[in-house]
Formats: sequence, structure tokens, C-alpha cells
Amino acid sequence: MRDIPYREIRALHDDRTVRVYQAYSPAIAEPALAAGTFVPPFKRERMTWIKPSFLWMAYRCGWASKPGQERVLALDLTQEGFAWALGHSALSHFDPDFHPDRETWAAQVQTTPVRIQWDPERGLHHQPLPHRSIQIGLRGEAVGRYVDDWITAITDVTATMKEIGSLVADRELERARALLPDERPYTGILPDSFSASAK
Repeated sequence: MRDIPYREIRALHDDRTVRVYQAYSPAIAEPALAAGTFVPPFKRERMTWIKPSFLWMAYRCGWASKPGQERVLALDLTQEGFAWALGHSALSHFDPDFHPDRETWAAQVQTTPVRIQWDPERGLHHQPLPHRSIQIGLRGEAVGRYVDDWITAITDVTATMKEIGSLVADRELERARALLPDERPYTGILPDSFSASAK
């Protein structure tokens, strides 16, 4: 078992794509699955958050049980798109280890289309773990690029999400772990500014 850094991007990825997750109502998920990308009633005007961690998505949607989050989608993004998002991001909160002052941070937030948030990673019982998981918020230009250019495939993983949740409820933890995706440290190139924020 390796020591996991406090902040590290972990995802199911290969040399072409990076997988992230989102949960929506059937009214949004079903048209997206049919079209291969998001279409109305998905609203491009709103910020949308993508999550590389399956277990953090499970925590957020309650194993696909929360209203409006009954369908869990796995979205395979181009490596180039994922890297663009990281390279055009700002932390969602002021961090004195990274920002010289609050004014500099506020200016970055106003001028970048992507937000980065580091939240405690979650275990099978939704308990917080000692290391962090990245959440990536897209708005404006970033949402357009996400919908039009970055998504290469959408997969409905709701059944897997529910099955793992049921196994956890039945205390079949080894069987539940066997169904989890193999999320490995992200090996793409991180921009200097993002690397600094991830220390």
C-alpha cells in the first residue's frame, strides 16, 4: 500500500482520456446519453462540477439515491481538455501558502473559467479519509469546451453505483471494492500554477 499524498489527482485514465463523474436527474442524463454530450435541459449558463473520484461521487449522490442525482454518468474526456481545465483554474478558496494576498486570489477567481476544490476523499462508508480528492468546477468558456470538445464518451454507471452501495450495506466490502474503478495517480503534465496550488 503506497502512501497517498495529501493532494493528488487520482482517476481512471489512459494515454488519451481521463474519466470524471457527474450525477443528474433522468431528465438531463437520458438526453445526454442519447446525444453523446450534454444537451437541453442541461444549462450551459450554470457552473458544472466534475469529479474524477468514483467514491467521492458516491458520497455526493448517496449511491445514486438523492433527488436530482439518480443517474450517475461516467464521462471520458480528452487528455488535452482535462489539461486545459487544470491550466485555466483558480482555487475556490484563499490559500496563504499559494496566494500572496486575498486580492490576488480574488482577481484569479474573477478571470479564470475553472474552479479547483480539494475535499476529503471518501471511503466505502462515506467516511472522510486523510487525503484529498479534487473537484473541478467549470463555467463560461470551460463549459462550452467541455460539452462541445472534450467529451469522447458517456457511460451510465448507475447500476454499478447502486450495486456497490448495496454490497456496502450488506457488509460485503471485499466484493464492493472489487467493483471500484482502478483510479491511479494522474500522469499528465500539470501547469506550474496548478502544481503550486496542489502542494
